[in-house]
Amino acid sequence: MKRMMQGERYRKSLGLTELVSLGIGGTIGSGIFVVPGIAAGILGPYSLLAWIIVAISASCVLLSLAWLLQKTGFRSSFYTLFSETFGEGTSAALIILYLSSGILGIGTIAAGIGQYLSFFGIGGILFLELFIIGLFCAVNLAGITLSGFTENILTALKVIPLAVIAVLLLPAIELENLVPLVPITATGFISTVLIVYWPFTGFEISAIPLDEMKDPRIVPKALVIVMLVVSGLYLLLNISLIGSVGSKVLAASPAPVATAAGFVFSRSGSIVAVIGIIAMLSALNAYLIGGSRVLHSTAVTRHISWLEGLNPRGAPAIPLLLISLLSAVSLLFSNSFEKLAVLSVLATLVPYLFFCIAAFLVVPEIPKRMIAFAGIAGSGGLILLSFLL
Repeated sequence: MKRMMQGERYRKSLGLTELVSLGIGGTIGSGIFVVPGIAAGILGPYSLLAWIIVAISASCVLLSLAWLLQKTGFRSSFYTLFSETFGEGTSAALIILYLSSGILGIGTIAAGIGQYLSFFGIGGILFLELFIIGLFCAVNLAGITLSGFTENILTALKVIPLAVIAVLLLPAIELENLVPLVPITATGFISTVLIVYWPFTGFEISAIPLDEMKDPRIVPKALVIVMLVVSGLYLLLNISLIGSVGSKVLAASPAPVATAAGFVFSRSGSIVAVIGIIAMLSALNAYLIGGSRVLHSTAVTRHISWLEGLNPRGAPAIPLLLISLLSAVSLLFSNSFEKLAVLSVLATLVPYLFFCIAAFLVVPEIPKRMIAFAGIAGSGGLILLSFLL
């Protein structure tokens, strides 16, 4: 990426902790509070295999992205990574698709927050969803130092309780709950893998704000830590959930984590609802940071002057306002959490696919190219199957 004139005004305040928080924040959102029940309902204990397979597939995408950035000396934006391999037109289309996925993702998260707020009997949900988007836009306009600190706090407040719930449920596990009672089917397995990919998207946000990092060379380390934490937590939590209450009970519950947590906490519903809101606030903040930086770096590379400027706090003000506005508009068109989530995942998988294709084409080492090819097969296969099922 051409170094932008405004780059010196960025605040280089992001270290390893902040990058890991961004990646975890963008990944662990609403999905983990909903998907375990859906997946268990389709495959029962076999759904654990889907979580492992998706973790491997997402890791292949993650490694492909890390190798691409490493090859360019950690100087390239997503737009440049794509354009150097596929040309300007394809790159522009992929960036538009990625930004669309982020906008839909923010809308999805806001809609999810609204659903959890309604759990407490709060009215005026749409207004509150729009207010939350505006609030976090304001936090980001105040600069990366504040938004990064906010992400650190929110990430800790959601990861620690989820890990505690998973560990406390381990003694309640009954081995018979982990024994499959129905045979696995190809259609059921593919459907479950598609659903489970939803909670894994967002890890790439760790690699986006290159100009705000103290040392961009820590990106691969941050990405690996993110995937290890996310995959480990997801697998541990799903084993605890299925093992403690069984697949049928989990599938019948609209709040599977809360249902299982009832074994440990008397007021599990309220506790898990609060954790869920925190998780989604964290994801919304991370998506705003990532989307605004992708839009800004693309504007600088393409010389779109009205999007290039930074405010006195070193934040890309116009991109932040534009993405927040479009996210709010998406809520006005559809406040359906499920619809927005499906569209967001499909829009995200296409750039993931092209990260892997680019790595396969430009990275010379055979073992790395094999991993990139596995990422191509995983993300490309999911895109194809999503239209066939």
